[in-house]
Amino acid sequence: MRLLHTADWHLGRTLEGRSRLTEQEHFLQELCEIVKEECIDVVLMAGDVFDTVNPPAAAEQLFYEYMAKLTEEKNCKVVIIAGNHDNPDRLSASGPIASMHGIEIIGYPTMKPLEMTIPSTGETLKVAGLPYPSESRLKELLTESFDEETLRDAYDVRIEKLFNELCDQFDGSSVNIAMSHIYVAGGRETDSERPIQVGGAYTVTADALPSKAQYVALGHLHRPQTFKRSAAGNARYSGSPIAYSFSEAGQAKSVTVIDVQPGSEAVTREVFLSSGKPLVKWKADEGLQQVYKWLDEEKDIHAWIDLEIHLKDTLSMEEIHKLRNARDGFIHIRPVFEEMEATEEKQRLSDLPIDELFKRFYERQTNGGTPDEKSVQLFMELIDSYEGRENQ
Repeated sequence: MRLLHTADWHLGRTLEGRSRLTEQEHFLQELCEIVKEECIDVVLMAGDVFDTVNPPAAAEQLFYEYMAKLTEEKNCKVVIIAGNHDNPDRLSASGPIASMHGIEIIGYPTMKPLEMTIPSTGETLKVAGLPYPSESRLKELLTESFDEETLRDAYDVRIEKLFNELCDQFDGSSVNIAMSHIYVAGGRETDSERPIQVGGAYTVTADALPSKAQYVALGHLHRPQTFKRSAAGNARYSGSPIAYSFSEAGQAKSVTVIDVQPGSEAVTREVFLSSGKPLVKWKADEGLQQVYKWLDEEKDIHAWIDLEIHLKDTLSMEEIHKLRNARDGFIHIRPVFEEMEATEEKQRLSDLPIDELFKRFYERQTNGGTPDEKSVQLFMELIDSYEGRENQ
């Protein structure tokens, strides 16, 4: 059978007040096209359908419209779990009706995997769906300790146990998939993920992921990435379908297609997406004239732009309005003055270790020379000796 893994749609999310609904609709249109072209049997949506627990009506309408297109027009089934941004009650309220149309919605953690027959292959698919498992949604207190490390360990143990209980019902005659909206330690974050863990406490190790699953479909992190060293083998974040913060600038967005059959290893590949405006960063070292030159060249004409502009004098409101009128894609316009640059450079240098500062000083004094390890070691010994005398 052929599955498609996606997550973190965040329907209804804005960018500094700018609506992204049109871009989100373009993604859903593209998703329908991919499902048809790739002959997808089941779409696995690993949480965060919406951006808030009370999404705007237009976002909900978009969701229901395209779920109908996927299941009725494309003859595809859909499995959805709730993410930390979703209201599990609200999301699963339409469950009985949705199920009649081939859409399965899991709002809260359960102890029974979802089971369905795939018409195109006659094979059975079992999905161990674990929606965002916070303590409140699990309805249990994992530990009375407030120590972060203790809570993290208790959480890791509990999640591993939940997965094992769900996956104990797997067998070799079915395709066995696990799915969750969770933070796996070691995953690379971006700024657009509002933390689902408190101080890192709500995290799990890759070892907590179920080894009995042929593929683990993860949601929450917006950068596509695979945990190849996990016991689960193929455990992957599909990432968000469009960029939601400038920390995601330049990221290629995709969905993951999985070919799998009972008793065999899942084979995965990325299908890259073209929908969604790119988020780009402009750094105008040469000031306003450089920005106007880029505008005349129609640089990044369809992008959202974070502009950093280096200036000697302040930027007037008139000039800011002129820039925004010239291109509605400007999200941030941040002036940087020479004094600020000097202060920032000084701050950056103060954060460097003493041996790195010595290397930079040596390079500057010798017009590009690099000190050997013996010179660095001698310098550090002199510093240690000096600090020792100061502390006596």
